[in-house]
Amino acid sequence: MLKLSGVLPALITPFSPAGDIDFAALDRHLRSLRAAGVAGWVPCGSSGEYNLMSDDERDSVLQFVKDFARPDELLIAGTNAPSTAGVIANTLRAKAMGYHAVLLAVPFYTKPSQAEIVQHFTKVIDATDTNIVLYSYPGKDGVEIGYEALDALADNPRIIGIKESSGVLQRAIGISTRYAGRIQLVSGSDDIAWDFMQWGADSWICGPANCMAKPVCEMDAAFRRGDHARAREIMQMLWPAMNVLESGKFVQKLKYGCELQGNPVGTCRMPFGLLTDEEKAEFAATMQPVLNWN
Repeated sequence: MLKLSGVLPALITPFSPAGDIDFAALDRHLRSLRAAGVAGWVPCGSSGEYNLMSDDERDSVLQFVKDFARPDELLIAGTNAPSTAGVIANTLRAKAMGYHAVLLAVPFYTKPSQAEIVQHFTKVIDATDTNIVLYSYPGKDGVEIGYEALDALADNPRIIGIKESSGVLQRAIGISTRYAGRIQLVSGSDDIAWDFMQWGADSWICGPANCMAKPVCEMDAAFRRGDHARAREIMQMLWPAMNVLESGKFVQKLKYGCELQGNPVGTCRMPFGLLTDEEKAEFAATMQPVLNWN
């Protein structure tokens, strides 16, 4: 089984003032994240506004990140689509580029049953023979990848992990214990990432890493060397900013956080709206410990 390990930023996609993908800004962004110590790359997920890009744009981002990556950096492509056929097509293109795995939520807008979830992922695996990291985010997708579906998928060698973004710690505990050695638990609830680590999550697909990569990577490193108290201290420092992120306009705040770091990446595409001055001030205040990080 492909080992999932370390901080894997759920990458934002920079846009120019004209609304085009800004590859110069993306290159600068990737270099700053690498310097902070990330373990790999997860482009074209929800933090990357994949659903607001054309297939050609998505492919261009995936190819750019693939070309930038070093051989020892893990590559996980977001290849979601509204239909199973679309997921298969996206996944085959990512596989041909050289991605090690894909990150897949349930097809959006459909709210499939547990049986339909199993059928969907099985069909994708049969058609692509690609490693899949499941992505359970019921708050956004309207349906959880429940134990019924996970029980049916757990012994498929291509189902290698699950990014758990319910925000419910009991789910992380349940996955960690119920599927030990079969499905890797991936931290996807950023404000309780330390708790996920305690329950066996060895990787963190992390949106906030876009604008707070140094402390996030240092927290991960502290936990790995057994300094759980230091990891918890860093989590406590990060929590206010992560809590504000989770309160709404998540992607807009990620991009504003990059701007605060001196790394402008543009604004989001519509229908995402701009942050108000009050929202900017609230997030900037909680980001001060991150901005002062040495």
